[in-house]
Amino acid sequence: MAKTYSLPPLPYKYNALEPHISEQIMTLHHDKHHQAYVNGANAALDKLEKARAGAMQVDVRGVLRDLSFNIDGHKLHTIFWPNMAPAGKGGGKPGGRLADKMDQDFGGFDKFKAQFSDACKTVEGSGWALLLYDREIDTLVLTQIEKQNFMHLAELPILLSADEWEHAYYLQYLNDRAKYVEAWWNVVNWDDVAKRFDGARK
Repeated sequence: MAKTYSLPPLPYKYNALEPHISEQIMTLHHDKHHQAYVNGANAALDKLEKARAGAMQVDVRGVLRDLSFNIDGHKLHTIFWPNMAPAGKGGGKPGGRLADKMDQDFGGFDKFKAQFSDACKTVEGSGWALLLYDREIDTLVLTQIEKQNFMHLAELPILLSADEWEHAYYLQYLNDRAKYVEAWWNVVNWDDVAKRFDGARK
């Protein structure tokens, strides 16, 4: 029997990010949207297993695309939730080695924040903005994802993920993605990002 994915619990209460991200958004985002990606990934795995056993015919190309989309949605959200911290505990600036690296690669935190914000605001349609680390050349890398297929640059670990799908902000900010991005910076969990950075460098 195929192994299955499961929905991880939020690392804080649904209302913990208010007023920057509402309880209503967090409940729907986690319980409905993230759960749908988990269900979709498991359904695709089940189809592939049945096809291998000769129990059903499948469009392998289509199922693999569904699998990619849903696993990517699950994995990205699993990073996104702990990348944020309750209001009053998140936001501000990173410190330590991560801050030093941002100074080296971006010319300072403010320049990083401005460029990452632009990446968030200019994702075409629905997608993500990501901060990655490339150990081959020891540098931080920004990228965007349209939708969720073909998740990110191969092998580069994700340090910071920002969800730019409308379900992440529409109920509170309507179509004003820029206002959502500005508010999101208040809940970024730099301790989590720094931990991922330290792990990626090992």
